[in-house]
Order: sequence, then C-alpha cells, then structure tokens
Amino acid sequence: MIGLSRASLAEVEERFNAVAGSADLGTLADELFAIADLLDREHGLRRALSDPARPAAQKAQTVRALLSGKVSEPAAATAEAAVSARWSRAGDLSDVLERLGVVAAVGEAEAQSKLDDVEDELFRFGRIIAGNPELRRALTDAAAPEDGKRQLLRDLLGGKVAETTLRLVTQLVLHPRGRSLESGLDEYGQLVAQQRQRLVAVVRSAVELTEEQKRRLAAWLKTSYGRDVHLNVEVDPRVLGGFSVRIGDEIIDTTIVGRIEEVRRRLAG
Repeated sequence: MIGLSRASLAEVEERFNAVAGSADLGTLADELFAIADLLDREHGLRRALSDPARPAAQKAQTVRALLSGKVSEPAAATAEAAVSARWSRAGDLSDVLERLGVVAAVGEAEAQSKLDDVEDELFRFGRIIAGNPELRRALTDAAAPEDGKRQLLRDLLGGKVAETTLRLVTQLVLHPRGRSLESGLDEYGQLVAQQRQRLVAVVRSAVELTEEQKRRLAAWLKTSYGRDVHLNVEVDPRVLGGFSVRIGDEIIDTTIVGRIEEVRRRLAG
C-alpha cells in the first residue's frame, strides 16, 4: 500500500467516505476485501481495469457489470471510483481496495467504541506470532487449506477479541498478498492509528448535502481544526434551515432552530 498515488487515493477515499455513511461497515469491509482478492487472482482483469489508456467510464461500466447483484451499492461505487482513478501500477488497484476494506472495518470498531481494543489486539497478536514459531507456520503454510486456518483463528481468537480484529487477522492470514504476517499486522496497525487521528463530524441537515457541499465543508473543517475530518451526514427533516455540525462535545449550529435557541438563551440571561 505504501506506493499509492496520493492524488488518486484522495479521489477514491472521497467517494468511499460519501457512500460509507449509509453502509453496514462490516459487510462493506468484507466486500472490498473480496474484490481486492478477485483482482489479485485474475491478473488479466486487473490489468484491464487499471490500464490508463482505457477510458475511465468504460472501466467503471465493466466493474459495475461484473459486481452487479453480487455486492452492496457502497462496495460497487467504491470499486468504480478505484478503477476510474489513475495508478502507477496494476497492483495499486487491489491495494487501494484492501486499504479501504481496512478503513471500513476500523469504522465499524469506532462505531462500537472498540478502536482502542483493535489497535491493542493487533499489536498483541503480532507479539504472539513472533513468540510462537509453530503457530506462525500453521497460519502461513501456503499448502494448508483456508478453512482449516479460518477455524484455527476462530478457536484462538473467537470471543476473546473484537470482531474487527478477527476480521482483519483472518484477511491477512488467508490473503497475505506477498507480505509476512508480521509486516501485514504492522501495516494494518498503522492504518488503525491513522484513523484514530482523524476527527469525525456528525452533520445534521434537513436535506441531503451534495458532494460539492460535503467536500467544501470537510475542507473548511480541516482548515479550522488542522486535521482531516470525516463527515457522517444525518438527514433530519426537523432541522429548519442551515445545518449543525458536532465534533466531539463542540457544536457548530447554523440552523434556524439553533439561532432561535441562542436568542432565547440571551434573552433569559
């Protein structure tokens, strides 16, 4: 994932963020992992979908037809954005989809207030692997059946770690993608840490915001807070005019209701 083009990654992340708010994040993570795994197996398909000489619209149409009825709309939309972007090598396409699969899984853990647990559990599992050569061999043996590895992980970790941790470790064990298990765990751990540094803004608006409005709001908030801000937009018909933004305990309220309440507070004071 290290060599991904920042400009292309930003384009795909913007689309991913726009669709992830309405998605089941655990399912979205599994689907993005599955698409990345498919492209890793089907080299010809991956080359065709990452070919910069082919029109982006044509590649998007191809991947839409390929995934229609097989994955959720957020996963299909993310895959379309990925194939429409420009990458320096064919493998980048699988890399970005795997990366966003991790981000989706981390988002689920964040929603469940288990992000600290996931970060700690990935680190501790890495230490366990480093200290247990027999277990490492069992999990990295290319000739061992996937079902056996999956069951071994369930026996080891099921009910003892967050579901997100089990999901991420299983992905790494079954689809190492040329990495050692240790380096994969480290890579995923870094992505978890990056997500922890990101602010999350809950936006309430009477109507759905356009992509341009979301982009401008996110840019303004990033400038204001000095950090990337992910928008979770809630459409609430009870909001009268404007919108409100909550980041942690801080609320930025531009709604008519908010202004009326502010006037009332001032009059009461």
